[in-house]
Amino acid sequence: MRVRGSCPNCRADRLLPGLDPSGNPICRDCAGITRDFFCDRCGLEGLLLGKRLCERCTLADTLARLLDDGTGHVVLPLQPLVTILLEMDQPKSRLIWLRNPNVVRLLHGLAAGAIPLTHDGLHQETPWRTVAHLRDLLMDSGVLPRVDRQLTLYQRWLTERLGVIEDPEHCRLLQHFATWHQMRRLRSKAEKGPLGRSQTGQAKQEITQAGTFLSWLADRGRTLEHCQQADVDAWHTEKPATRRPAQTFLRWCMKTSRMPCLTLPPQVINQDQAPLHQHRRLGILRRTLNDDSLPLRARVAAALVLLYAQPVTRIVRLTVDDVIDDGVTLTVRLGDPPSPLPEPVAGLMRAYVQSRRQLPYASSRSSQWLFPGRQPGQPMNPVSLQVHLRKIGVPPQRGRTSAIRQLVLQAPAPVIAKALGYHDKTATRLVTEAGGTWSRYAPGDHRR
Repeated sequence: MRVRGSCPNCRADRLLPGLDPSGNPICRDCAGITRDFFCDRCGLEGLLLGKRLCERCTLADTLARLLDDGTGHVVLPLQPLVTILLEMDQPKSRLIWLRNPNVVRLLHGLAAGAIPLTHDGLHQETPWRTVAHLRDLLMDSGVLPRVDRQLTLYQRWLTERLGVIEDPEHCRLLQHFATWHQMRRLRSKAEKGPLGRSQTGQAKQEITQAGTFLSWLADRGRTLEHCQQADVDAWHTEKPATRRPAQTFLRWCMKTSRMPCLTLPPQVINQDQAPLHQHRRLGILRRTLNDDSLPLRARVAAALVLLYAQPVTRIVRLTVDDVIDDGVTLTVRLGDPPSPLPEPVAGLMRAYVQSRRQLPYASSRSSQWLFPGRQPGQPMNPVSLQVHLRKIGVPPQRGRTSAIRQLVLQAPAPVIAKALGYHDKTATRLVTEAGGTWSRYAPGDHRR
């Protein structure tokens, strides 16, 4: 009852509920089935539920019942939510979702006004996973203004974490640290692009280790105001890797005069793996571009890494508007000016942009992200993209390092930095590391 296509007998494009002698799906008429499967309301031929209605019409009735404003109509502010849910593919999955008692409670509460139709109103509700998904749908439909999903999840986690701290002074300190340092930093980053889980994960570690440090210090009979250098040294000596995230909190306390200015042990930075050899990088790029058996999305991302030295965190923030195609030249807005894509990379990008229209999630098809994620309105997770690249044999970090070092040897570092979105100082440092010098650049205008 879910098989649709062209009937091999009459060539009609319709539901294929029957089977011919060879086992091929055929339409109702060719199979001699007397019962019809047309929805009594919309006329769609398909699986019928109660009252001989199709799944989509049944979904519309269910939403109208849950979001009734008391007059038999959907409450007006939530009408866009109904529209986007009805436009999504696979209405069966939406019907299953609406069987969840928590979803029913939340929708009833929003329709009746018991739950304010605001981010703060949803912030007070549980369970958080159900609330987070509903919030995404409300933002994707335009009912609520868009806010960063990871930021809202972190705020909920922070409230729960501070709620279990027994010492009121410790709780107050951590609340101030989160409000005046962490949240300001996270909001600033969220304005430039969606936050990743690693960024909020780091913030969680900072709060957790800061709380542990305050309790540890109290057990030694000291308050934060009387902390000594010996205490800081002992803290880092016991479990240096685990306890290092507390340094952000300690620096903030020193800067705001909440503790004496003490010396923190420096972080030991491990050198990255050696970049790919130039021939190896080009070999991987050549294979990626020519192997049609590889996923198209991963091939496009690999080309941006290996050809233009783009980190995956920046790739997932590209939008469809960043791809500019005038019919002759295709460019991608990585910096200023946009970078032209050579063939066959341009052909791959055109094919990928076209393929987004066949994505299984309607919300992903309507998303402006070039690499949309499964969550409505969210880009693909950078970690997921890294996994896809490694599956096809592309090392993201080493490949990007090799590409940028080669690029800065071919053109002036400021030009490369501006075109690819790198900082001038980073590009200059890479010139030195790659063995280049400024003396080989002729004076003049290098903007072209």
